[in-house]
Amino acid sequence: MTIIRSTTVLGVRHNGEIALGADGQATMDKHVAKNNVRKIRKLQDGKIVTGFAGSTADAFMLLDKFDEKLGGYGGNLKRAAIELAKEWRKDQYLRKLEAMMVVADKNELLIISGTGDVLEPDSDVAAIGSGAMFAQAAALALKKHAPHLTARQMVEEGLHIAADICIYTNHNLIVEQPV
Repeated sequence: MTIIRSTTVLGVRHNGEIALGADGQATMDKHVAKNNVRKIRKLQDGKIVTGFAGSTADAFMLLDKFDEKLGGYGGNLKRAAIELAKEWRKDQYLRKLEAMMVVADKNELLIISGTGDVLEPDSDVAAIGSGAMFAQAAALALKKHAPHLTARQMVEEGLHIAADICIYTNHNLIVEQPV
């Protein structure tokens, strides 16, 4: 069975703004399968930005479910995230999905997992995927030592640092901000 690995997703809240970005690499076994995968999506007319890591098909199913939840809860990010996590954990089919999500609006940054967790990072830095710890460490250092940078610049630099270290992350970035 081919092991599919890919993705570093990084979100930063800094100085009243939020940015969410991801690299573009998808890897199958020991080979790069594609270098320009779009792992960041905008929902609700750009008010919500999402990033996913894990199986692409599973992630798209979760994005659709999350969009449904957002519609059902009037675009309330936290409520939709909690309801998605509850359904993901309880539903026999959804429980088998292998993906994680980072979601953000203008005010909140959250990580959603299939174990029923909705995490709001204490440090205002959310990272998932194979290069997550590299990107998170870089973003935390930038927040502490380069506070003049914007959230977008921190995401871009954090992802570039992860790409320099993690073989499953590339420099082909997409960064979005909620409107």
